[in-house]
Amino acid sequence: MNEEIKLKILQTIERYQTIVVSRHIRPDGDAVGSTMGLVKILRDTYPEKRVYLADEDFSDYLAFCGPEDEVAEEVYQDALLIVIDTGTRKRISNSRYALAKEIIKIDHHIEADPYGDINWVEDFRSSACEMIADFCVTFRDRLKISAEAATDIYMGMVTDSGRFRFEGVTGETMRLAGAMLDFGVRTETLFANLYTEEPAAFRLKSYVYDNLQVTKNGVAYIYMDEAVQKKFGLTLEAASSVVGELSDIRGSLIWVAFITNTEKNNIRVRLRSRFLGINDLAIKYHGGGHNMAAGATVFSEAEMYALIDDADALLGEYKSTHEGWL
Repeated sequence: MNEEIKLKILQTIERYQTIVVSRHIRPDGDAVGSTMGLVKILRDTYPEKRVYLADEDFSDYLAFCGPEDEVAEEVYQDALLIVIDTGTRKRISNSRYALAKEIIKIDHHIEADPYGDINWVEDFRSSACEMIADFCVTFRDRLKISAEAATDIYMGMVTDSGRFRFEGVTGETMRLAGAMLDFGVRTETLFANLYTEEPAAFRLKSYVYDNLQVTKNGVAYIYMDEAVQKKFGLTLEAASSVVGELSDIRGSLIWVAFITNTEKNNIRVRLRSRFLGINDLAIKYHGGGHNMAAGATVFSEAEMYALIDDADALLGEYKSTHEGWL
């Protein structure tokens, strides 16, 4: 079935002269890598086509991958829109998406909103970039895949899988990552861009370690309010990334970062877990995502603490009914 969908996607791409590619709001490495990689492949393979990357929510730390395009409204009239790594239409970082003549959805999140005319959804994949890599390998004789495009795709596979540590990683993930490496990915340069940090980042980590909280059953959490963000000069994205600093506390199988978003008058939530799913919890609090990695939004400190209580109860139930967790 998926082979038929992939072929239909390629045939649809070949029919259109104008193609716009978009991703989700607050783009992460997977969203940036999958869209940027596909755009480069389409431009190299079909130089006669007009191919745009339209995104209304720029990612500072992934700026090294390249810029987005400004796309005039009239472009959409006869355009194909490809939206990648975006489970629901409300999270598309392109307010003009509905103007497109046809929409292709390529996504690895749990299906909640089949908004595309063509929907290729594989929620067992570790990343959307893994799906784009699969698309590349399937049609490698018909597509031109540069080292730069392969690097973008590999980058998304690395970041969304926690450097290939998360549960969704399979043998197929590694085979597709290897295929991208064969196209000429410069891993040392890529990892230097991704993981070297300014001295201020280490001072931020020190703050997180000093101020993190752990509930009775082991939910680790940190609250990055407006004052903390200003003190460390953090963007919302940088503040959100501190959730990863909580992942190695023994006994803490759920970890959460709360980040005040003054512009939208809410609190952004990053949820992560090990062994047990937290997607239903995220859905309860205006969000969603993957089984063990999701996002949510709360609108007061009272709601924030309600989420913490629910997470603690969820983890307590898991520990009481399961043996063998670390």
